[in-house]
Amino acid sequence: METQKFSYDNGIVRAFLIATVVFGLVGFLLGLTAALLLFYPELPEFFLGTDDPTIRTLRSEGLQGLVHSQGAFGFGRIRMMHTSMVIFAFVGNSFFSGFYYSIQRLLKTRMWSDTLSWMHFWGWQLMLVTTIITFFMGLNTSKEYAEHEWPIDLLILVVWLIFGINMFATVAIRRVRHLYVAIWFYIGTWVAVAMLHIFNNLEVPLSFSTWKSYSAYAGVKDALVQWWYGHNAVAFFLTTPVLGMMYYFVPKAADRPVFSYKLSIIHFWSLIFVYIWAGPHHLQYTSLPAWAQAVGTGFSIMLIAPSWGGMLNGLLTLRGAWDKVRENPVLKFFVVAVTCYGMATFEGPLLATKTVNKVGHFTDWVIGHVHLGALGWNGFMAFGVIYYLVPILWRTKLWSVKLANWHFWLGTFGIIFYAVPLYISGFTQGLMWKQFNPDGTLVYKNWLDTVTAILPYFKMRFVGGFLYFSGAILMVVNLIATARKGSFQKDVSAEAPALAKVKKGRKEGETFHLWLERTPLYLSILSFVVLAIGGSLEILPTIFVKDNVPTISAVKPYSPLELEGRDIYIREGCNACHSQMIRPFRDEVVRFNGKNGQYSKAGEFIYDRPFLWGSKRTGPDLQREGGARPDSWHFKHMYNPRSTSAGSIMPRYPWLIENTLDRSKSKAKLELMKNTFDVPYTKAQIDTMDSWMNNQASAIVKNVFSEAADVKKSFAEAKDAKTKAGEQFVPLEKREIVALISYLQRLGTDIKTTEVKTASN
Repeated sequence: METQKFSYDNGIVRAFLIATVVFGLVGFLLGLTAALLLFYPELPEFFLGTDDPTIRTLRSEGLQGLVHSQGAFGFGRIRMMHTSMVIFAFVGNSFFSGFYYSIQRLLKTRMWSDTLSWMHFWGWQLMLVTTIITFFMGLNTSKEYAEHEWPIDLLILVVWLIFGINMFATVAIRRVRHLYVAIWFYIGTWVAVAMLHIFNNLEVPLSFSTWKSYSAYAGVKDALVQWWYGHNAVAFFLTTPVLGMMYYFVPKAADRPVFSYKLSIIHFWSLIFVYIWAGPHHLQYTSLPAWAQAVGTGFSIMLIAPSWGGMLNGLLTLRGAWDKVRENPVLKFFVVAVTCYGMATFEGPLLATKTVNKVGHFTDWVIGHVHLGALGWNGFMAFGVIYYLVPILWRTKLWSVKLANWHFWLGTFGIIFYAVPLYISGFTQGLMWKQFNPDGTLVYKNWLDTVTAILPYFKMRFVGGFLYFSGAILMVVNLIATARKGSFQKDVSAEAPALAKVKKGRKEGETFHLWLERTPLYLSILSFVVLAIGGSLEILPTIFVKDNVPTISAVKPYSPLELEGRDIYIREGCNACHSQMIRPFRDEVVRFNGKNGQYSKAGEFIYDRPFLWGSKRTGPDLQREGGARPDSWHFKHMYNPRSTSAGSIMPRYPWLIENTLDRSKSKAKLELMKNTFDVPYTKAQIDTMDSWMNNQASAIVKNVFSEAADVKKSFAEAKDAKTKAGEQFVPLEKREIVALISYLQRLGTDIKTTEVKTASN
């Protein structure tokens, strides 16, 4: 048979490898900043200036520096930047680096198109940079792991298609008959992410000249689609591609074959079938239909089997090679990574059960669980791959094994000091929230009681993050020294026999799966079918069966001012700390709405695009906030939360008081809601929108001034100063804070009842 000569492209591997390291540091630093803000909310004031004499600051210009920042350094925006940089930048780039290295060698061919490889690289990095810029500016959709606005969503789709075309075309020109298990996971990843991204990010732009869009789904439907996406973003962007790398790099580093070929088959097909159903476990005890919650729980529990099958396949690959683990830092990282994968995939199904979920959901327990997977499974797999590839790419030995071991131990202790305090914090929160006195009153009625109780754990979490980040810094030093010692070879010569043509049908005695492994088209189609079964049976009934979301006649659309306030709420990332979902528990009904409250109903959210149920309660739930506090309280709370709530860790929002509300798109928003989503605004309401907004704003300002004489006085003085200086003064009625107050005061006011209904506590 003819032997063909070709070369592997290491240039694209190096590019993604460098991007992994750079964006990894960015993501870790943003995570450290977010962790610091949770016990030191005055951090932006320290750097930008403040009017609070009790706070140390580097600037003396008062609060204007913070006002001019427009919230760019607030927790809500930093958090979404952190999650995107870790998921899509650090883990994403590490996957692409491992993919481009492994697939060429597994298929014994160069990538089909170098041009497409580099279009993929630069398109992905452009997406990441644009994401950081837009999130800094407050341009986001608020949807977990999918906060990108519509132009970036389109860019992701285009880049993903380019990646897929190059991958499948490379498979078509391969010189190896059967596809290795790692490539099954790569194909499954591509198919699943394409499906998830398209369906979750169906949105309608306000116009093609703006970045603003609204979700095609509303309320309960949006929540189900989002967490179908959100959980499966973890499944098919943070798990299956990394499993593909595990199946390639662990055997290579250990110089051992994969433990079990049959277990690999069971692992792959059962994982992609079961995982896609599990999303609703994020919505236990919410307004989601009970059948969907039950399906999410059932399939989440079933996930233990395939997940642990994969974990055991990875660890047992090292049988007979454990002596190498003591000496090889690459294997150390891989062992801890696979172990963390096993721990996280046991804990996830545990949290999905209703018994545990009632205590764990909305607490830091979930954050600890997520970071056990992110820092341990994703981070350590990425580090192991990096340490494996750099010496090979630069054709030298690792500069310092000792430094790599230091990185390993710093990272390991970082994970422990990060996750364990958050577990304790989560248990503390969940139990404190539910404590009642013998007379039926809450033991910890003030929300700040739970916040102050967990602050020590937030500080310990920061220490863990700092240790993890320090290890990454040592890695960078080690990698730079290794690269300087060696020499990089972009094109690596190779040769292999040409692939002989064979019949597509099954040979005599050939098993079905062996045949499937040599027919990539059928493998891809079957992967799509297996994935689509769960998605269609779970999502479509909720979207199209009207009975799943009963309407409530009292629920009316948002006024234009409230709609603008809601968009400001989303812009500032308020949903990162506040939920809007009162679950059917006695403690939540009493805490968030008094004795005459009701838990949240599906019909309350029919005009919410997107839904804002949240995933963590750092602050209290806001679903029944309307009318609970005076307008002036909200004004002062946004100006300085610690003036109304001593000990609060909420950041300040003074720019909302300074900013003039942009009403130029308000009419277009109402028309979009009416014409596209059939929201029942009348033509008269839209035509008289300005009067509607002015009247509502005037009523709020009247309340603020009557309730807070100091605020009224300060605005009168500001108006006089502006008038004397010949400058235009913008009245409070025209400012963003009033729109936000209108939204907060609207929440939950459509539901009035004296009947208390709760599930068992």
